[in-house]
Parts: sequence; structure tokens; C-alpha cells
Amino acid sequence: MLPSVFDVPASTPATTTTPTRIAVLADSDTRWKWGALTAHRIAPHENAQEGPALDGYLLRGRATPTPRQLAEVGVRADSLREVTSVEFLRAMSEESYDVVVIALVGGGVQAMLHGLKRVWEGREKRPVVVTGYVGVVYEKLADGLLLRHGADLVLANSRQDAERFRAVYEGVGADASSVTEVALPFLGGAAYEGEHDPYTVVFAVQPSVPDTRKDRTYLLNRIIQHARLHPEREVLLKLRSKPGEHTTHIEEQPYQKLIQRLDPPANFRLVYGNMGEVLDRTDLLVTISSTAALESLHRRIPTVVLTDLGVREVLGNHHFVGSGCLASWDQLDAGYRPTPDAEWVSRQGVAAGGPPSGGGSYETAFDAARERITKLLAGSALPPLTPYYTPATAPGYLPGILARHHLGPDGSPLPGAPAADKEPGPVRQIVRRAARGAYRHGVQRVAPVIRRMGEL
Repeated sequence: MLPSVFDVPASTPATTTTPTRIAVLADSDTRWKWGALTAHRIAPHENAQEGPALDGYLLRGRATPTPRQLAEVGVRADSLREVTSVEFLRAMSEESYDVVVIALVGGGVQAMLHGLKRVWEGREKRPVVVTGYVGVVYEKLADGLLLRHGADLVLANSRQDAERFRAVYEGVGADASSVTEVALPFLGGAAYEGEHDPYTVVFAVQPSVPDTRKDRTYLLNRIIQHARLHPEREVLLKLRSKPGEHTTHIEEQPYQKLIQRLDPPANFRLVYGNMGEVLDRTDLLVTISSTAALESLHRRIPTVVLTDLGVREVLGNHHFVGSGCLASWDQLDAGYRPTPDAEWVSRQGVAAGGPPSGGGSYETAFDAARERITKLLAGSALPPLTPYYTPATAPGYLPGILARHHLGPDGSPLPGAPAADKEPGPVRQIVRRAARGAYRHGVQRVAPVIRRMGEL
């Protein structure tokens, strides 16, 4: 059980309106951030004064976030606990929620949809189920979308995504009415008003791309070179997680380890923390393809998506073709600053011209989702969840996805599924932490050695 770092003291509601009860299930720090912030954005307006009653469930696994990672997100919840898939489903059968937000990878979403369909059988009223994506969708579009099909709302973070999502569903004959256009829930902050003192360049790294020592070392050398060429600037390497922590992707070659072999100048340093707070002092945001680029563009901060390693699908920077933000370190060293394309920015769900001052597109981005949820909650009993994948439509694919979450083909728990009835004891907690540490050690230390040996 994780410490309840977001627990808030009980208080008497300021109004007589019963707050919307929302459960958020997430499997990593980034998905908790998306899910919890989305929950606040989509809660019906009549509860806006006090906000929703939010219960967080963290899916137990290698990426389960630490209290520090959760605190960095800065979202408060009324309760927060770690669960297995089966434990979560049991909680959903016992608790009464208005909305359930599933912030998992595609396979996890699919498993929960089938499990929830099972546990809610015969219930007069069930919650509205919402899912979506944490950021830019640049790979496995059809696979990820069909694994999310069956939720009442599948959120699309932009007009472009909404169009693509509907096209995929309609193309396979699936109901596309669940697709609902919104925006990334963590956009915000003050618009960029001019250079800071010192001028600050931030490189926002990603855990998964690039993934080779060679490419990562190249990027570090170029960042350090930029710092040496511009000693009057502060150059920051924004990292996602500290050593020993997990995130959505496990890094085989963490930048903290690679930097130890280099000799950066005094104006270069590593930083952690909330991305929005780092952007408060940023004059130039540089990345390969991170969602941080959209946060930066939203605030009108000069933003660059690097082309040094090519513009390739595997890197995700192909998503930014047409943005006007593509550039190389050579160009940046020489003083180049790109100008974003306003139409491209608008289609990505990012406020054109920066954060709107009032009545702009971002303020209304969640209205359609909120109104739809309000209507579903006020109506008659919702029909059973109906995912596109069933044992009939995907008999060679679906059972394996469900089995990974200890569920059978009908969504019921398999015999022997881990679902403790009580808090795990100290020994079990120690073993669990040791297992996670061993997994990370295997990924970061053993796997690279084996891979290099295989290349001999």
C-alpha cells in the first residue's frame, strides 16, 4: 500500500450538491497525471465549486509510481491505493461511482472493459467509463484504438486525433460515437513574454526514444556543446525519473549514467520536477518528440523538435511534420528559432497564439465530454459495455490480453488470480520491492550486456 500522499481531510461540502464520485485507475506516473487531471476536467459543472470526489487506484506493476512521482504531479485525491487488476474489479463491484477513468495501456484498458462488463452484470445503474491517451498518438493507432473500444467515451486530445479515431472505428464497422474531442488536460501556465535572465534552454528527454547508447550519448554531447558555445545561457536536461524510480518505459541507458562519462560545463545541469514549473523559466524547449513540446507551444515558448537523428516513425518526431518546429542542433547553435504553423498547432488541440485569456478554445475544450457525461448520468440505465474485441471476433488475440491480467475469456478472474483481501504484510512488501528492483536491474544492466554480446 502506498502512503496516501494526496489524502485530504474530511470536510462539510460548501453546497448541498453531492460531488461526482470518480475512480481513476492508472499504471504509471504519466497516466496518473492524465487520468486525475482529466477527471477534474470532465466532472459536471454543478460540482465545480468543490470538485469531484476522486479515488485513485494504481495498478501494481513495474511502473507503479513512487510517492515522489505522485507528488510531482500535484493532483489531490481523496484516497489512493495500489491494486491488482482483480482487486480493482472487486472494488468496482462493491463501490458506487459515477465515472470510472481508465488510464492504462491499450491491453490493460481492454482487460478492464471486459472485467467491468462482468462485475456490473445485472446492476441497475453503472458508472460512465472513460479512457483515452496520455499524449501524442504516433504509433499503433489501430491496435491501441480497438483495445480502447467499448468505453462510453474515448477521448481524443485534438481535432486531428478525433478524425483519425473515428475513421479507424468506422473502417472496421465499430461504433464510433464514443470518440469525444477534448485536449490534453495538463496544458496551462502563463504565456511566454520574453527572455529570462539567464536565457534558459531546456532539453526534455523521453525514456524510450532514442533508446541506444550511441544516440543518447550523441544528444548529450550536442547539449553540452551548446552549453559551451553559449556560456551566458543556462542549459537544463529535464529528466523524467530519478535513479531507482519507474515510469511508463524502463530506460536501458539512463542519461544520469551516461553523463558521468562526460565533462559538462558549469552552466549545464540536470533537473527534475513538474514540467509546467520548468517551463515557467524556459526560453527554448528542445525535444525529440515529447508531449512537452505541446505544453510549450501552448504557452508560446519557442519550441524545437530535433531532426539530428532523422525524422522517423520510430522516434515519433514524424508527428510534427508541418508544425514548423523541426530543426537540428547545428541550426540552434547558430541562433535559429522556428516559427510554429498556426493551423497545425490548432489541429493539435493546442491554443493557437498561446493560452487563451478567456473564452478561448482551451477553456471550452472539455465542454462536450462534460455535457455528454452529464447526459449519460441523468438518463436511464446504461447498456452493458460492448468492446469491439470479443471471443468471437478475436479468438486468437483477446484471451491472451485478458490472461495477462488474470482474467478468463468471459472477464471473470482466473483460478489463483492475486487478489489479497487484506493489506500485504511486511515480508510481501519487501519481496515486491526487491522484485521491481531486480526487474529494473535486468533491463538497465543485464539486457544491454547480453545485447552487446549477441552483436559480437
